Amino acid sequence: MLLSDGDLQAIWLTLRLAGIVTAILFVVGTPVAWWLSRTRSRWKGPIGAVVALPLVLPPSVLGFYLLVAMGPNGPVGQLTASLGLGLLPFTFWGLVVASVFYSFPFMVQPVQNAFESIGERPLEVAATLRASPLDTFFTVALPLAAPGFLTAGILTFAHTVGEFGVVLMIGGNIPGVTRVASVQIYDHVEAMEYADAHRLAAVMLAFSFLVLLSLYAWPRNARGGAGNHG
Repeated sequence: MLLSDGDLQAIWLTLRLAGIVTAILFVVGTPVAWWLSRTRSRWKGPIGAVVALPLVLPPSVLGFYLLVAMGPNGPVGQLTASLGLGLLPFTFWGLVVASVFYSFPFMVQPVQNAFESIGERPLEVAATLRASPLDTFFTVALPLAAPGFLTAGILTFAHTVGEFGVVLMIGGNIPGVTRVASVQIYDHVEAMEYADAHRLAAVMLAFSFLVLLSLYAWPRNARGGAGNHG
């Protein structure tokens, strides 16, 4: 099963994108998940709904609004232009920004579930030992929620790898810059190169199966709420 240079380039770009997005979401999504798991604020419901919105929103809708926001007349586009960074659409970093939004719930929800499953007791014990809230978070909450973080990382990485609609709208189809594996498969099909499409699709299918196998092979109580990710 030989892949073309274009296919390999698309796979590498996809893995790079997924790795960067997952790393960013670990940093951005963790405090959001912690807040959602602990707060009793009336804003918990609306903010939780916003976090989960990409699960039900058509990718073309999300991609359209991100494209408008990052365009020359959008607030993000005007900001990046004023900073000398240029415009994000049709660039690799535009894909990163779009993918962060699109994969956000796949990071936040498993981590939130893992934090909620800890319960109050371990945190109360840490407080009685005069641990600061920050110490409690890093020495108690994070270790106990580790399976949830692993689940979130796997789901976020895999979901980013499988993106199509959002990345196509934001990144277009630029070889070596924004042409990820899903777009490469689409190109093969459009050109009626079914054998090439089959080879690349088979690789993506095998990858997806291995990801799910690694997730479901764990004991259920060690997955940190993986079954409740959305």
